Amino acid sequence: MTSVESTVHSREPVLRPAVPEQRGAAPAEEDVPAPAEWTPTRALGRAVLLTGLLLIAGALLGRVDLVVLAAPFALGTAWALRRRPEHPPEVAIGADDTNLVEGGPLAAAIRVVNRDEVGYDLVLTRTAVSPWLRVDRVDVATDASAVDAPQQRDPGEDAAARSGRRNATDRPYGFSVPAGTLADLVLSGETLRWGRHPVGPAVVRAAACDGLLVSRIVVAEPRPVSVYPVTEPFDADEAMPRAAGLVGGHRSRRPGEGGELAGVRIFGPGDRLRRIDWRVSLRARQLHVAAMLSDRDAEVVLLLDVLAEAGRSGGVRGSASVLDTCVRAAAAIAEHYLHRGDRVSLLEYGPSARRLRPATGRRQYLTVLEWLLDVAVEHSPFEPYDQVFGPHLLSSNALVVVLTPLVDPRSAAMLARLARSGRFVVAVDTLPASVTPPGSGQWTEVAYRLWRLDRDTTIGQLREHGVPVVAWAGAGSLDLVLRDVARLASAPRPGLR
Repeated sequence: MTSVESTVHSREPVLRPAVPEQRGAAPAEEDVPAPAEWTPTRALGRAVLLTGLLLIAGALLGRVDLVVLAAPFALGTAWALRRRPEHPPEVAIGADDTNLVEGGPLAAAIRVVNRDEVGYDLVLTRTAVSPWLRVDRVDVATDASAVDAPQQRDPGEDAAARSGRRNATDRPYGFSVPAGTLADLVLSGETLRWGRHPVGPAVVRAAACDGLLVSRIVVAEPRPVSVYPVTEPFDADEAMPRAAGLVGGHRSRRPGEGGELAGVRIFGPGDRLRRIDWRVSLRARQLHVAAMLSDRDAEVVLLLDVLAEAGRSGGVRGSASVLDTCVRAAAAIAEHYLHRGDRVSLLEYGPSARRLRPATGRRQYLTVLEWLLDVAVEHSPFEPYDQVFGPHLLSSNALVVVLTPLVDPRSAAMLARLARSGRFVVAVDTLPASVTPPGSGQWTEVAYRLWRLDRDTTIGQLREHGVPVVAWAGAGSLDLVLRDVARLASAPRPGLR
């Protein structure tokens, strides 16, 4: 039995590779030699060629003067190459992106580090900058000191950069970095628009040994800079339609420990002595207490319509597009209600259906600003209503503020469905008044006027369905609308008998 088992085991098939090994195959990636860190320049080639030609000519012709003429070139080349750098320059991009707002100052730097014992005679640096980050001035600081060494530039270049026609980083900058030190190319300017804008990539190349050796090209990865939208002034003084939290700054219809007087009633068990109204008690000869309405917080849902874009963005000092108005208005409304202690959440009406959970406090405000930086227009032929307003996503007591340009027909249908579901909806029109139709033709102006009339008809139909539509105008633009919504919510509802 043992012999049979050994025979079976000896006849087991041997696994072979599916693809046979090829002879003379390419070497592995580990065997590929790395590119040289420093390469000779044409100046070194010319020096060696000229020295060799003079020496050969002197030896063949027997002329000592040619040998003497070749000696300075040979000695100069040997002296320059006596100490060679071993490592390429190290490059890093840094930016001060703490609380950057549209129209604020920009501070970024490209740091070049020399860890060799040989100084860099010349370092050429060039970087790409987002068009929404305007660089007006470029300085060089050695050893990270506070002493600026501005490069010599044409005065007209700075004037052109300040006027927005070009950036100061449109050309390369050269400076030297001594051995064992570092140098910063400081970029100063202004932020023009909200968003995440890259500084970089930066390309650096250094020359050493009197220009006889040049390093390989070193590329630094771009550094994104977060620029928050400027918050337009907004202050809504009206009460919320329905406050449903436990504590807060809005008056509710429920009795509790608040600051709004609800009435006077007879003293009962559990009432506090400090609530006794002595004037009414003495007049009625029975203890009466002042009944108060509780102060509660509310939930505000900011719904951003990202199905369509219109207009051209000109930055913080130029014209505003639909997306600019939407993001800036959302930041202002969120800042106002979060400052009052309310809960704020954000939703995107689009294919991605991004959502920010409701919360309160300063941390939520910073989270809202970060969330708004990633808002982008997304076109989709599908209806995003079901994936945006699924079950348990919108509270029945929340105030839904929809920021929409009312360009896509699906936006009006979404507002009508929200109103029919019984929620408190306020539509903010974010379409700029200065929007012009793209292109020009014989019927362009007529078609644009017809489209405007059709849009006004849609707005009128929404108002008939109970959806107030108001154009964003900064401070107090929602006061009248919120007053009407609050009165509608506090009105008695008829019941069936």
